[in-house]
Amino acid sequence: MTDYWLNKLFFDLQQQPEKAARFKSDMKAVLADYPLKADLREAVVSDDLATMAPHANAYLLRFYYAIRGVKDDDFIRRLNELPASGGTSNG
Repeated sequence: MTDYWLNKLFFDLQQQPEKAARFKSDMKAVLADYPLKADLREAVVSDDLATMAPHANAYLLRFYYAIRGVKDDDFIRRLNELPASGGTSNG
């Protein structure tokens, strides 16, 4: 099941370059604008793909990692290394 606020964060970072730049320089300040569940907030801060993936739209998650500076091949590799139950969900 996807989480609205996590996906909203990723969408906003994609659509608003100024927010993406601010996120890169002060992640916690940007996160304060989103009422994320504590586990998802921590997953973003700690770069926990396994926790975020089941709650995020795959396209938005892929873009999020691109703005974090992760090359597409590395993102796909990391995603494929997740346990089968940790795959992405569009639902």
